[in-house]
Amino acid sequence: MTIRGVNHLHSSTQPQVSRFVAWRNFLRDCANCPVRPGIYIAASFLAIAAATPAFAQADRQFMRVIVNSTKDGVQPDAELTLREAISIVNGTLPMDKLSDAEKMQVSPGTERSRIEFNLMGDTTIRLTEELPPLATGMMIDGGTQPGYQGDRSVITELSLPAPIVAIAPAEGAFIFRGLTVAADDVTIRGLSLYGFTSNHQEPAINTPNTPTTPPADIFIAHRLPPADIRKQRIPANFAPFYPDDLPPKGTLIENNWLGIPPSADGTGRTTGIRSAFGVSVFNGTGTIIRRNWIADHEGSAIITSVKATELQVTENAILANGVAGMPDAIRLEGNVDQAQITGNVICGNDGSAVYLFKPDGAVQIRDNQIAYNGRRLRRAAVYLMGNNHQVTNNQVSYQAGPGVVVAAVPHSERAVITGNRFVGLEGLSIDLITQQNTNVLDYQVGDGLNPPRNNFFRRLETGNAAIAAPQFITRNFVALASADGQAQISPVQIYGKADPGSEIEIYRVTSAGGETSLTEPIAKAETDSKGEFTAALSGLKLGEQISAIATDPRYGTSEPAVPAQIQAIPTTTDSLLATPPSSAPRCVTLSPPPPEPPPVVPTPIVLKVPRNIHFALDKDFISPASARVLDRIAQVLQENPMVLVSIIGHTDPRATDAYNLALGARRAQNTRNYLLKKGIAAERITIRSEGERQPATPGRNKLDFARDRRAEFLYKDVRDIEIIIQEDDLQIER
Repeated sequence: MTIRGVNHLHSSTQPQVSRFVAWRNFLRDCANCPVRPGIYIAASFLAIAAATPAFAQADRQFMRVIVNSTKDGVQPDAELTLREAISIVNGTLPMDKLSDAEKMQVSPGTERSRIEFNLMGDTTIRLTEELPPLATGMMIDGGTQPGYQGDRSVITELSLPAPIVAIAPAEGAFIFRGLTVAADDVTIRGLSLYGFTSNHQEPAINTPNTPTTPPADIFIAHRLPPADIRKQRIPANFAPFYPDDLPPKGTLIENNWLGIPPSADGTGRTTGIRSAFGVSVFNGTGTIIRRNWIADHEGSAIITSVKATELQVTENAILANGVAGMPDAIRLEGNVDQAQITGNVICGNDGSAVYLFKPDGAVQIRDNQIAYNGRRLRRAAVYLMGNNHQVTNNQVSYQAGPGVVVAAVPHSERAVITGNRFVGLEGLSIDLITQQNTNVLDYQVGDGLNPPRNNFFRRLETGNAAIAAPQFITRNFVALASADGQAQISPVQIYGKADPGSEIEIYRVTSAGGETSLTEPIAKAETDSKGEFTAALSGLKLGEQISAIATDPRYGTSEPAVPAQIQAIPTTTDSLLATPPSSAPRCVTLSPPPPEPPPVVPTPIVLKVPRNIHFALDKDFISPASARVLDRIAQVLQENPMVLVSIIGHTDPRATDAYNLALGARRAQNTRNYLLKKGIAAERITIRSEGERQPATPGRNKLDFARDRRAEFLYKDVRDIEIIIQEDDLQIER
């Protein structure tokens, strides 16, 4: 973003140094400007400009620099700080400015410069201001810290070693970013970065100021401020830039913990200020984000903005993000052509696992474990805008919303959605949105099965061009059964119709919560010129249900067929995946695996736990009395790991419905945030608001209104647990 009135500074032919001087002089001269929008951002990009090789030695050699101090600053003393190390590698801190002791930590390097660590005692580096951007190719390797065990993973699902070196803001400091990448061939490895955000205010005049680029643990961008979109007619995604504003290439981010401090067993959680975002690829190409633990962010774990072509996000644990802002675990915007999201565990996030918002280019989403998302906002597990995306071989389970949604605005086509396994969804496995349903929830949560396509214009107004869902010729297919009537002993021949020229994928399906999910692909077939198909199915149990989807290479994949049942004699056999889980939701398994829980006691257990906390009039913060109640609830949840909880925000009736729904949502969210800070896993908690719609009592006096102003807890357990309701924190207004 450019500050108003300085557009003339951005001539693409202006030398690098003069552009820097012009920015510096403007910021100095504008110290008393009445309105300074975007100065915070401009200063960040200014720092990138100042640290670029244009201001460094042209013939700089590769270096090996060892950080042996957790202090933050630049001064000749006995120890070398991370800030000094970055400045040395950037070429902005000459060797003659170092003390003799600091010079001992610098030696010639090979291939490229490296920053290593040898910290004694405390290994958390507390920053007082933003670090210089990484303005030349380098590796910052926390794995060099003595004691680091790169061959030991803290979980069994992925290779995720625990870092030792951490980078975080100093107490009371708001630091916009942890590390900023502004050059090609930068590697960030083996670190913990957390607590990086903004208070969204301009400190000099204390007025609200929304940043134009997101705060993040790691930020990737070119080295100069983006164009001033208020003065130039350019696309809304800030492109194009100037000829020398080139996106960094080949950034590698691996084996880091982002958003959480290091801990030996991987159970650490941020108890102070949360980071805003994990990795922001504002402008970059060929970025690789692999084998990182990215958790506990206010916004998304990974977000793109202008350009993120050839992005690879692979084998990361992306857990419990979006708790206060943008809710989606991975949000892709801008040019994301050839991006790949593969092999990740994406669990317990507040919105979608992957949300594509008006992107340019095609994305592959495959082989991911996606579970228990939509904790705060009900959304599809995977939300697609744009064309030619592929969603294949993912496991999508227990989503508070549908599985995969294809948007209709903007018109989106040719999304191929095959080989996935769905279970426990609150919606369709695949939902193609139609423009006939324009409510916001229709786009986020899905609009349900579409009617049959009855004219050409339906193709123009529906996701994936309204490709027709397959239709079975009957709702019941008969199998030859065993003597006890429980097993199928011969293949079942099924028949159906779909669009001619499409490939049919047949699924075993299960039902949970009234919704049917495509649980397991079991066969494929192709339609003939008349659109008819047939297949022989083996290995099904009597009473099981099947469904199918159709994929046309011209248009993409359809919604699911209305299920049909396999039967011989009346019987019902539920699939294992249709039953509720027998233990608490778990995103990852600590290594070594925890002991098996004791067997469930068959007799009912009385669980004494409060069911409500209460709020003052028109307030959403947690009072001391309510905090004591929440401490008790957190204790009960910690002692009973198989208990799930839904938090519902309520208000008294003295405001508009819309106002009360928003107030109820804030109450539910603040309540959940309190429990998260107490260590309750995000995947165990869902929230929603009812506003004034469900009063606690029919009365309208002050006591009744105090009872209405509450966050209600609904507990669910695989066992039959009786809940004893308590309330002792009513806050009656005077």
